[in-house]
Amino acid sequence: VQVVESGGGLVQTGGSRRLSCTVSGATFGGYVMAWFRQAPGKEREAVSCINWSGDYIYYANSVKGRFTATRTNDKNTLYLQMNSLNSDDTAMYFCVMDSGGGWSACPALSSPNNYWGQGTQVTVSA
Repeated sequence: VQVVESGGGLVQTGGSRRLSCTVSGATFGGYVMAWFRQAPGKEREAVSCINWSGDYIYYANSVKGRFTATRTNDKNTLYLQMNSLNSDDTAMYFCVMDSGGGWSACPALSSPNNYWGQGTQVTVSA
């Protein structure tokens, strides 16, 4: 299974960015997907978790109302639309594919068997 994120980069405060995550080697549509992020010196944070159909979505309080997670199962792709970005959003963003824990595993997705991408850096400048 390969998980590959894209879309990171430098964005100004107040701007928007859309991250994408493409999965290969697995039946994408059957699994919970999530976005995590980690900033230097900070703990990893679960940003969003979305069930297989997109009907159930978790958002961290820090991004609620600004970020939107969606998925397109026939394209094996997960998205994270990020709006009204600020310096606190600067982090490495990771895409995670659940290995079978289901919705109850959200948002922690703590299983060591989950599949993680390499991350994409988002930097928000003043």
